[in-house]
Amino acid sequence: MTAFPLEAFLAGLALATGGVAVLLAATFAAAVALHRHSVIDVTWGLGFVVAASLAYTASAGYGDDGRRLLLLVLTLAWGARLAGFIGWRARGAGEDPRYVDMLADAPGSRNVYALRKVYLPQALVMLFVSLPLQVGMFATSPLGWVAVAGVLFWLVGFVFETVGDWQLAAFRRGRAEGSIERTILDTGLWRYTRHPNYFGDAMVWVGLFLVCADSWPGVLTVLSPALMFWTLAHKTGKPLTEQRMESRPGYREYLQNTSGFFPLPPKPGRGARVSLRRPRG
Repeated sequence: MTAFPLEAFLAGLALATGGVAVLLAATFAAAVALHRHSVIDVTWGLGFVVAASLAYTASAGYGDDGRRLLLLVLTLAWGARLAGFIGWRARGAGEDPRYVDMLADAPGSRNVYALRKVYLPQALVMLFVSLPLQVGMFATSPLGWVAVAGVLFWLVGFVFETVGDWQLAAFRRGRAEGSIERTILDTGLWRYTRHPNYFGDAMVWVGLFLVCADSWPGVLTVLSPALMFWTLAHKTGKPLTEQRMESRPGYREYLQNTSGFFPLPPKPGRGARVSLRRPRG
């Protein structure tokens, strides 16, 4: 087994850091011009695409080619779909209420405050979460059964996130057109978990970690998917969505009957019908 190329990895990590910084700088400039900092939500998926692409380029001749290509393809598929969906969903919309609330308390310049409170933390989180990609690209061992398991986890997550987003978009479109009278999306994947999209995100990153962890020292990046899971399930994902929805009539009954994160059979009882709205980031 060839030793892990630490020096080349550090150079690749620096390259990826620079690429993410350039992307977020461009995003900030666009946000200031558009007066809409929610455009950074589109950049979230694209940032990982940039990081993975640059790591793939830097790791040529160092890491196992099969793992390099697999990590690149999986990240491109996930990041491009997510960025495209969020961009499509936000077309023609104004500033997201999350950013309106946050920037309302800005001491001084709202843009400088956003740079400090939104862009810099997101850049740091993006780089930390992408460590399995960075390390995995330079890992030298050939793909094994752990990587195969990782692909299966990724596939489950990708399906949950994609189908969940599609079902939510179709439901909201039906409500707007008047073809759907129900006020809660409690069918399809939303019958088994209140957040199939967040669950899917978490599984995608568990899968990418396993592809990386199949070769030493990939296992050392375990805190990256752990941070993603904690953020989605306990920080800015599920809690903020449910806090925004808790005052809706019948929503508490939906909370009681439907699993909060992991897909589980719904509890017996008649679910209330209220609409669901999901913020990103």
